[in-house]
Amino acid sequence: MSSPIDILVIVAAVALVAVRQFRPQRITIGGRGWLVLPVVLAVVALSQPGLIDAHDRSLSVLLLGAELVVGLVMGAGWAWTGRLWTAEDGSVWTKGTGATVAVWIGGIALRAGLMGIGALIGVHQGSGALLLALAASVLVRRGMLVWRARAVHPSYGDGTAAAPWKDRV
Repeated sequence: MSSPIDILVIVAAVALVAVRQFRPQRITIGGRGWLVLPVVLAVVALSQPGLIDAHDRSLSVLLLGAELVVGLVMGAGWAWTGRLWTAEDGSVWTKGTGATVAVWIGGIALRAGLMGIGALIGVHQGSGALLLALAASVLVRRGMLVWRARAVHPSYGDGTAAAPWKDRV
């Protein structure tokens, strides 16, 4: 069972990620600021006792792997369903859409299913697995958004402003 502090950290991290996705957010290429949240989440997750259930390591690792796959797919889904546009100054922006909400709901349902499977087979899953998957989601989302911005707007990143465009999902 997760402690109240773990639950608070998870709720705060999910709220931060969700709020940031549904507000207009500028996509920047340089800097390391975008790495802060995934690194903090991963460090907290890896510092949690019981990331792997000592009583059944193989099934625990399998469930953790499935959790990470769900996290990676969710991150890709968040990035793919986000709307991209170019501002007048040539900067690229993103914002989550209704389809992003559907990805959130699907991801939560899959994670609840994994927790249920773990409970049924007697494998304890701590909050670390959820935090690690969330870190992977945030990291993949960021990478794919930068990739989408560069693919659709090739001049993005070289300092040259191009004509505004909009990408609709």
